[in-house]
Amino acid sequence: MQAQAPVLSTRILPRTRVSTAVLVVGFAALTALAAQIRIPLGFTPVPLTGQTFAVLLSGAVLGLRAGAAAQALYVAVGLVGFPVFQGGEGGWSYATGATAGYLLGFIISAAAIGYLAEQRQDRRITTAIPAMLAGNTLIYLCGVPWLMHVLGTDLAGGLTAGFAPFVVGDLLKIAAAGLLLPAVWRMVGER
Repeated sequence: MQAQAPVLSTRILPRTRVSTAVLVVGFAALTALAAQIRIPLGFTPVPLTGQTFAVLLSGAVLGLRAGAAAQALYVAVGLVGFPVFQGGEGGWSYATGATAGYLLGFIISAAAIGYLAEQRQDRRITTAIPAMLAGNTLIYLCGVPWLMHVLGTDLAGGLTAGFAPFVVGDLLKIAAAGLLLPAVWRMVGER
């Protein structure tokens, strides 16, 4: 079995409890900031946001555990009422509403991308983009079924409200993250 490779954050900074905690909080904050980049859509309660880009990066930069912890912290902070979700929303009713599946998907996605980064899948464009695509797919696999439940719609309605409007933007975020990570790895002298 291949040894776990260092992730980008451990290549740049020594991994200590303090540095890990700071990075987890930092990526949770980045996700909260990215949530405020939003375009509401009239036909769905799910807006276009920048969150998924932050989720992809948190997993790739921090690894499985810390990436998932960053997203779990983001969700937990919003769940208890801090206005970190899109539009400055927060609280139990928002966190368990139409976007709850996507929020759960953020944690799972960051963990999966973190695992793939630990397997060196973030070092080359040809593996980084598929890793980001896999992580983003997990967000949809969690988000769309829950949205269907909340809206009381079938699969076609769920895909129309929770998938189709976001594909182009998410593909751009996947490409950006999939190009950025290998470039940063080259800058720090490792492939």
